[in-house]
Amino acid sequence: MKSIKKILTNLTFWVLLAIFAGVLLGHFLPDKGVEMKVLGTWFIAVVKVFINPIIFLTITLGIGSMGDLSKVGRVGGKALLYFEVVTTFALIIGILVAYMIQPGVGVIVSTEVDTNQISGFTKQAQEHSWWQFIADNHTFQVLIFSIFFGIILGRLPQKVRITNLLNLAAKFVFKLLHWVMILAPLGAFGGMAFTIGKYGIHSIIPLAKLMVTVYATMTLFIFGVLYIILRMYKVSLLKFLNYIKEELLIVLGTSSSEAALPNLMEKLEKMGCAKSTVGLVVPAGYSFNLDGTTIYLSMAVIFLAQVYQIHLDFAQLMTIIGVLMITSKGAAGVTGSGFVVLASTLTAVKVIPLDGLAMLLGVDRFMSEARAITNFIGNGVATIWISNHEKEFDRQKMDYAFAHVSEYEDILTDNLGINSRDR
Repeated sequence: MKSIKKILTNLTFWVLLAIFAGVLLGHFLPDKGVEMKVLGTWFIAVVKVFINPIIFLTITLGIGSMGDLSKVGRVGGKALLYFEVVTTFALIIGILVAYMIQPGVGVIVSTEVDTNQISGFTKQAQEHSWWQFIADNHTFQVLIFSIFFGIILGRLPQKVRITNLLNLAAKFVFKLLHWVMILAPLGAFGGMAFTIGKYGIHSIIPLAKLMVTVYATMTLFIFGVLYIILRMYKVSLLKFLNYIKEELLIVLGTSSSEAALPNLMEKLEKMGCAKSTVGLVVPAGYSFNLDGTTIYLSMAVIFLAQVYQIHLDFAQLMTIIGVLMITSKGAAGVTGSGFVVLASTLTAVKVIPLDGLAMLLGVDRFMSEARAITNFIGNGVATIWISNHEKEFDRQKMDYAFAHVSEYEDILTDNLGINSRDR
């Protein structure tokens, strides 16, 4: 009886059930499935309300308690260097696998494709700039403001009083977030029902090889590159994935890594990462450490070149790599970011027709889950690695967190007052 009650009050169970129900509704009643989009959109919008306050509170409290402000620059610089190195690896892996498997060879360009669908993305690509990225990316703005506010807080004579108030605010915000996460199954259901209902399983058949290749490459990256990165500090990737499996399911259902960002920050801190490192690395990673997006973009460019039977010489490949290394860093701040960055890259290379983007519209949504999950895991791994490199990682907390995963999963019972998260 206890085991049944534990299952029924476990958020992971309900998210899985919701994803399955969303697939069924979208497949058998596609019109109804499309109508469910509002649930996924609404849930993500509600969670986004918490992102900036949590970033502000986490960074301000972390930096305010540092003492040595030179550490802020050191951690920030280390994070940016890490992001550039790892995303470059992701970019190169994507290109190599695309050339090895050749998912675009034999694909016939449909004459019925409506190229007008991509006009909006092309226009955004032409207008996109780093200034626009900074102006539109509110998370990046909050990150910068919080760093300066934290530095100022550390020098104020009223530091203790303000810190106590901010700590109370942080507990209140996270408690509200825990209540909101009870609605995660609704968001996952809506997102999955919409995807299947609008595009249908049949839409992926013509480009199934590309989809399989993208998923396989991202799996290779996670269990290859990210495994090695964590292995450097003897942290188990499998245990970490088990620890955050609830958040991974939410990302899968909503196709948005932002839907689980606040939970990731809280869990990383509870598993031993320094508060200041979590506050700096995770928000910055959502703008500059998009491993999954980078893999997808590199493979999509090569795929389209193969579809149109365009041979890319070494100089053109280097141009693609260089352009993607820059443009992919601004992807998080733009609506329809994948296609905007892809359009920017094709425009810069000038050898692959922009019309080819229309081919990817139907299957893009089915690959967005893989991108979001890879981005999500990549930012978690980056935070763990940098915390260890800074020698501010509590392995005892990690061992406890990995051994007591169920304590972090029972959000339903926790918020009903049966259990307590505050330790």
